[in-house]
Amino acid sequence: MSVMSTMYTGIAGMLTSSTGMSVVSNNLANTSTVGFKGSKITFEDTFYQAINSAQGVSQVGTGVTVSAIYGDFSQGAYETTTSATDLAINGNGYFQLINPVNGAVYYTRAGDFTFDSSGYLVDAHGYNVQGWVVDDEGNPVGATTNVRIDSSQSPPSATSSVSMLFNLDSTAEDCCVDTDNPFFAMFSAWNGTQDTPLGSALYSYQNSITVYDENGASHTLTIYFDKVGDDTYTDGTAGTSVWEFIVTCDPSEDGRTIDGTALSTTSAAGLLMTGTMTFSSSGEMKGMTAYTLASGASGNMSNLANWTPADFSDDGFPVFTANFTGAENASATGEANAQPIELNLGMGTKNITGTGWSATMAATAAAVGTSYANVGNYLEPDLQTSSTTSYDSSTTTRTQAQDGYTSGYLLEISVDTNGVITGRYSNGQIEDLWVVALCSFANQDGLQRQGGNLFSQTRDSGEAIMGTPGTSSLGTISSNTLEQSNVDMATQMVQMITLQRVYDGSSKIITTANEMLQTVIGLKR
Repeated sequence: MSVMSTMYTGIAGMLTSSTGMSVVSNNLANTSTVGFKGSKITFEDTFYQAINSAQGVSQVGTGVTVSAIYGDFSQGAYETTTSATDLAINGNGYFQLINPVNGAVYYTRAGDFTFDSSGYLVDAHGYNVQGWVVDDEGNPVGATTNVRIDSSQSPPSATSSVSMLFNLDSTAEDCCVDTDNPFFAMFSAWNGTQDTPLGSALYSYQNSITVYDENGASHTLTIYFDKVGDDTYTDGTAGTSVWEFIVTCDPSEDGRTIDGTALSTTSAAGLLMTGTMTFSSSGEMKGMTAYTLASGASGNMSNLANWTPADFSDDGFPVFTANFTGAENASATGEANAQPIELNLGMGTKNITGTGWSATMAATAAAVGTSYANVGNYLEPDLQTSSTTSYDSSTTTRTQAQDGYTSGYLLEISVDTNGVITGRYSNGQIEDLWVVALCSFANQDGLQRQGGNLFSQTRDSGEAIMGTPGTSSLGTISSNTLEQSNVDMATQMVQMITLQRVYDGSSKIITTANEMLQTVIGLKR
């Protein structure tokens, strides 16, 4: 082996050391790059030259070359941020991005995302983050697409359920007396054409709750209570008491019509439901009735003959019908475009087959008359865990709730560990909007680096396997967090020193070989 070949061996050492230094310097330069994955270089010896020796044929190496440059895909450290759209992957996976200009697909661990002016969730290059739209139950629907919060409003929802629980003082007096209709005294006294439909002296207690129509406008529902004071109007059990109630709205907002008659022009304007509640001597509710305007009502809408036992909701509670918007064809009986609302006072029925009412309950409110025997009850009374009571204590509203809401604008978003993007709106609603997609690869070392914290798949990496965070082998998401570079500066500095010494040693090979050649040349003198 000649001295000249020794120089080339030194050159090979310098070249591979230079390549190694480039890898190390790139790692160090990206120590603060979000989501950066470092690289490591490995070397191998090159082919060997055979020479004759005293022992026979021997081999002399001819230098070194780069064996491979591998990616280091270990988890980087976390940094907490103030932006909910800063996302870090805890575990395996990559975010998928699509270039909106040419449709190119990329993958990244850098989750420093923001919403652009069109509402798209994008990275620093303006590439669209991919995910699934979710249904009402938060499940991903359809194929992945660009994540976009394209509406800053939450649509309104009409009230469909009202729950109100009270304690009605068992020692209260009967304020509204009607010997002809003792169970419907307030009903008979109500006159929706008057400025004050029901005088304050005609009821024991009233409570109001705000409800919403399909357009998001608010309205006030008021429920009035009065005790049926005469003991002859009970079931004869000692201590039994009966209360009557009516459910009302502002007569001027009553848009119901029946048989072409606008109820707002009648004395029944604003009167949505009437009924009774029966309490045992212990103050627990033992029975209830509820009446609404019959579909075949005609003539005087305040005539009890036009009122019939209420229908039931799927949950077994009586339903009344409102119409605040005056929608065309809306009726008083829950027909097209009307707004049915269930009333939960703490008792419903377990059996809503047929009428849902017991056989003793009269077909109309008018038939109840003065006999408690005709009042009736639910077919299978279902007393709730918490219900209206009649104890010997002051009358009060214990709880009240309704399920409607007005429209709202987006206040903020959040992202949970499963990648679900949730919006919180000014109307109090919290809605699941999107699920961020993650991708994994059979061989992530086969991914091709594209710069800009981006990777692209290759034949060596295999096809992207897509799924939701936290499923299969995919990691979870941490919001308000960024994954930092996984480069360890101390390790890289040691590697740099090593490579520098290898480079110095290789250069010495060349200078030494040069001196040897000088000696050979000097032999001619």
